[in-house]
Amino acid sequence: MSYKVGYFVGSLSSTSINRTLAKALIALAPEDLEFTEIPIRDLPLYSQDYDEDYPPEALALKRAIEASDAVLFVTPEYNRSIPGALKNAIDWASRPWGQNSFDHIPAAVIGASVGSIGTAVAQQSLRGVLSFCNARQMTAPEAYIQFSPDVFGDDGTVHKAETEDFLRGYMVEFRDHIQRVLTVLPRQQ
Repeated sequence: MSYKVGYFVGSLSSTSINRTLAKALIALAPEDLEFTEIPIRDLPLYSQDYDEDYPPEALALKRAIEASDAVLFVTPEYNRSIPGALKNAIDWASRPWGQNSFDHIPAAVIGASVGSIGTAVAQQSLRGVLSFCNARQMTAPEAYIQFSPDVFGDDGTVHKAETEDFLRGYMVEFRDHIQRVLTVLPRQQ
């Protein structure tokens, strides 16, 4: 059986190191995971005023999540929290009230930064938001990646064996987490 994984890159930057990390994760993932990026760039700022008439970009976001078996968040840390664009996307996806696209979805969180704590604070912030959204989060292994051009190529190749092994193991554990969650809580398509 294969699983469809929608992934979010929390940065809107064209030179995002987290986009590079996402490429590496996809390349190292088990073959039974199929990945589709869920874009967040064109979403307007969420307002409850839209709840009666969602714009096309927000409807596409919700459809992409609902078509996924699981979601992967690859995010930078901005000011010790998650980027505003990512929080905005989560707000759109979890609304209107009672139509939360993240309900019971298997989810994993990872991120990279040039700093030594590798998005640890942002990930904790994101985990709190996802808990409220009732996503079924993979809690271990935690993955706070310190990014260096010596370790990661622009195309997502990983040049350091121990980093490659860790990321491959992380993705195997994510696949196993997806399987465990969906065995108990199958997605309603």
